[in-house]
Amino acid sequence: MRKLELLGRLALIASCASGQWLNYPAPRIPRLPDGKPNLTAPAPKTADGKPDLSGVWDIITNAVSANDLKPGDVLPWAEALAKERQENLFKDDPSTIHCLPDGPRFNFLPTFRGHAPLKIVQTPSLIVIFGERLAYRQIFLDGRGLPADPNPDFMGYSVGHWEGDTLVIVTAGYNDRTWLFDGLPHTESLRTTERFHRKDFGHLEIAETFDDPKAFTRPWTVQAPGSLMPDSDLLEHVCNESESDSAHLVGKASDLKSIAVEVAPEILAKYPGVYAGTDNSGFPIRLEIFLSGRELSVSVNGSARRVLTAVSNTKFLLPQLEFLEENGEVVAVNFSTLSAAVRLPRVREGR
Repeated sequence: MRKLELLGRLALIASCASGQWLNYPAPRIPRLPDGKPNLTAPAPKTADGKPDLSGVWDIITNAVSANDLKPGDVLPWAEALAKERQENLFKDDPSTIHCLPDGPRFNFLPTFRGHAPLKIVQTPSLIVIFGERLAYRQIFLDGRGLPADPNPDFMGYSVGHWEGDTLVIVTAGYNDRTWLFDGLPHTESLRTTERFHRKDFGHLEIAETFDDPKAFTRPWTVQAPGSLMPDSDLLEHVCNESESDSAHLVGKASDLKSIAVEVAPEILAKYPGVYAGTDNSGFPIRLEIFLSGRELSVSVNGSARRVLTAVSNTKFLLPQLEFLEENGEVVAVNFSTLSAAVRLPRVREGR
């Protein structure tokens, strides 16, 4: 049980809580006749006609992955180091385990809620972004360029400009002490380009491109949607105040082999397909199950495929899934996280 519990930490968290000052009605929010926020209303504008990105945004981190990376895109030394970190269950992650600043993952790194709430405060010449980990970023819009020889730091140095209705942020000057996704390393040569686009009042799109020629053969991009958290605010999350995970991360990812079982091909053949629904907070989850030979894999909200390990004919790990049958037909899957099990119905073709 201990081994399963520790390995289960790697499952995607799909919980979300409301912030402080619950249900405190914020001004200038368009509302429906019943008083609820109208999240599909047009995006607001600032006095100079730019989109106003201000607000508290819940970035849906279970939609994030290095899904633009292809085989051969990662240089051999970086790929070997990432695999070593994965095998060690990410026990040395500088952000989530050792409580160092998030670095280039700032937009996408979840807190205890399982999502990544960001608070954006916008002025004509400066945008400040706050996170729940008591971290912040400054994005200068006053025309200055990036520093020529910056002192490397965790969050880098950011300048921004507008391309139509999209805010483009370029950041350089990172140190090499933070990780990217799935344990991928980077060097001090890393440069990121972010694009923030507010589709309407309640929906934000974020894409971040990572360019580090010393670790990757080409730039690659991750992206995730965000939803406005109206009438709410950030919750303080001090990582080092209660960090207790590292002492228990004693296993290896390969330990799963000791509890794996063989599943008959005719059973495995029942499972491929799409399973979709929402988590406990109403955010969409879409699982795509693939079968290749005797191996099942899963993609969560378009993420890179992750190979599943069978521990019974119906239960698989990482992430933790249990296929549900009715009258001999697979109709749904239980997608278990650290906080809850979400039942996702199977999506039939043509529906």
